[in-house]
Amino acid sequence: MAQSKLSRMLKNDYVKTAILGVIIIGGVFAFWFGLRVALRTEYPLLAVASGSMVPTLNIGDLIVVQGVPDPNEIVVAPAPNGTVIVFHKPGDPNDLIVHRAINKFENNGEWYFQTKGDANSFRDSWDVPYELIVGKVVGVVPWVGSVPLFLRTSTGIFLIVVLFIIVVLAEYIPVILKKNGSETKALS
Repeated sequence: MAQSKLSRMLKNDYVKTAILGVIIIGGVFAFWFGLRVALRTEYPLLAVASGSMVPTLNIGDLIVVQGVPDPNEIVVAPAPNGTVIVFHKPGDPNDLIVHRAINKFENNGEWYFQTKGDANSFRDSWDVPYELIVGKVVGVVPWVGSVPLFLRTSTGIFLIVVLFIIVVLAEYIPVILKKNGSETKALS
């Protein structure tokens, strides 16, 4: 009896959709956390949001970031030879910066890096302590980062809401019309 109830429930389209949704969401989380572990960083994929690294990186590029467990892994040199690093902006830890490491020095046993955007005329006004470095750029996928950048805008959010409403209406309007049609036939 319980088995037949379960098999009927699994034949329901809404249950199938819910199970598929859970599988997709679980897959996305597994992929994201797997990338974080494999690349040893909290931010394995990032979208480039400014033009400070043109021509090396363009706005909308998706960058692959790998953690840097040893400061000696960061090569310091002018473009194009220095390592492109991602770091929390000194003084504003919520802001992530992607610039090239052009110099490093040690102060009281701690490493600091001087950075510069390839498109900028001058080096950055701050020195980046090693502890603020998220990782180094190890890969670039052109233009793919434009999607998350767009979705952060008010137009992008509006578009997502509209698409969600359309999908919900497309799913439920036929059910409602079918239900109303059967009620009308029953009254006749």
